[in-house]
Amino acid sequence: MEINLAKYREMKILVAVSGGMDSMALLHYLYNNADKFNIKLSVLNCDHGIRGESSTRDSKFVSAWCVAHKIPIITFVWDCKCYKSETAARNWRRECYLKALKPQVLADGSKWEGADVVATAHHCNDNAETVLFNISRGSSVAGLVGINDVETDDGLKLIRPLITVTREQIDGYIKEYQIPYVEDETNFTDDYTRNKIRHSVLPNLVKAVPEAVGGILRLSRLAADDEEYFDNLIKNLRLITKTQFGAFLLSCDEKVVFKRAAVRALKLCGVDRDYTFEHVERLYNLQFSETGKKFCFLSVTVYKDEKGLAFCKNTYLSEEFPPQKFFDYLGNNSGIYGGQPLILGSKHEVFDYKKRNLHQNLRELKFDISAIPRSSVIRTMNSGDKFKKFGGGTKNLGDFFTDKKIPVYLRSHIPVIAVGADILAVFGVEISEKVRVGDNTDKIMYAVSADYLNIIK
Repeated sequence: MEINLAKYREMKILVAVSGGMDSMALLHYLYNNADKFNIKLSVLNCDHGIRGESSTRDSKFVSAWCVAHKIPIITFVWDCKCYKSETAARNWRRECYLKALKPQVLADGSKWEGADVVATAHHCNDNAETVLFNISRGSSVAGLVGINDVETDDGLKLIRPLITVTREQIDGYIKEYQIPYVEDETNFTDDYTRNKIRHSVLPNLVKAVPEAVGGILRLSRLAADDEEYFDNLIKNLRLITKTQFGAFLLSCDEKVVFKRAAVRALKLCGVDRDYTFEHVERLYNLQFSETGKKFCFLSVTVYKDEKGLAFCKNTYLSEEFPPQKFFDYLGNNSGIYGGQPLILGSKHEVFDYKKRNLHQNLRELKFDISAIPRSSVIRTMNSGDKFKKFGGGTKNLGDFFTDKKIPVYLRSHIPVIAVGADILAVFGVEISEKVRVGDNTDKIMYAVSADYLNIIK
């Protein structure tokens, strides 16, 4: 078994180890070659608890092996009594990866150094199973990429050193070095879809085409090259903007490019599976509908906007934000209201906040804080709200939003300062004439929030 470790030289690698054959083979190989490539090794073990005492046994086995070989290990234990699905376990495991990458002080007082990347033991056969599974579900070309090294927006970096190594090669390596491992009995059942492909579909395919596993790997790498090309094209065209409600996708007539961009926008909303060809086709056609038309599916609602499509998480749309007294918020300022950035303070304070949030479109407003009554609250739009525009003239808040071309799907989520039905400021849009800064203003307050006039730039 040969692995190209040169590209991981001088990295701090955190190996995800379950105790099974694959992860133990990876750990053993990295341990034996760590000095050669100046790799600093540590281990992460996730005890799902799904298999009861067997899960505990496996974690103890991994811990004992690491202690014997003087490898730092961090273990997470999950209470899975209510959640036993593959998806729930996968999401929890991902959270563990993110936590373990960061330096921290552990419960026993010891220091955990963190790591640069997480290494998982996915191999060539796993990749083939994934590609076959995606093909059977009618995946786009992106599904042919299979398993690859990835780096996500939230800082998770995953590497797969064994991805070119076959099941047979791992078996041979385990036997050659007599590496101990534990068996996960769920691998021998057909309870999960992947196991059915592993036990029935792939073996029969290999009987018919002996080089199938390697051939599928080559296909997945060609698909990865294509996807990298489209990723760069989408970035260069600036088609996608990450927003506080999900993502915004600029209109794009080029259907091939649009579909790939739409899939990436869905991922920014947390939808990375279960969407279909029909879903993406409807999104493409939605571009040519009237402004305000929408398409709701899975956990997102997509609105037709003047410039493109707004992908909104349904959790964002359904969330209600209780009013907060303005001066209470000021005294306990977390910088977040209703899951959105909202910082109030001096010029220096808001400038520092803007520096830390360059990935978002932010808008700064300033107003006379002495003009804010003690009874004022921060809340969202209510029926009957009135707004005295900067420069004069009073309008219903809804009409004011229409004048400013604020999309309907955003209006009920924009924070305002209100005294009863009187709106003194619409954060991210405009202040009222009643709180304008004048020559005699003693104390100016600055407010930074999402720029609702320019969701995309």
